Amino acid sequence: LETEEAHDRAAATYPVVPFGAFGTIIARDAILSAVDAGALLIDARAPERFEGTSEPMDPRAGHIPGARNLPFAGNVISDAAGISRFLSPETLRERFVRAGVTSESPVILSCGSGVTACHNALAMHLAGFEAPAIYVGSWSDWSSQPHLPIETGPSVGPRG
Repeated sequence: LETEEAHDRAAATYPVVPFGAFGTIIARDAILSAVDAGALLIDARAPERFEGTSEPMDPRAGHIPGARNLPFAGNVISDAAGISRFLSPETLRERFVRAGVTSESPVILSCGSGVTACHNALAMHLAGFEAPAIYVGSWSDWSSQPHLPIETGPSVGPRG
């Protein structure tokens, strides 16, 4: 709370710098057919949410069938002061390769609600991979549809 006259702190103008094409959005009804056709589905949530042992906010616990778990938190390292920074591009690339990402593989990213999937998308960009597709609704959308299948348990493939 301030007692002085308010100042417009948003008065500065910030230039918009184009970042280039940063991927596409994929719809819920296209996920399973894309995975069946060879797309790699990567879920950025913490392992306990992915595996279905803990679900603090969504209607069902688990993950989309065929998904691999690559928690976004593994993209960064914290220094002694607690400041987090992305890993080096080389280390990020190794992490995604261990998860099954190749230059030829189409990748779909998901998470709880689409936010941390974007963290993985940025990490993929820094690692030199092509822009992935993002399932914006992610687990919150998927788990709210009782007719859609779910899986529980560990990742179907290697973890990064």
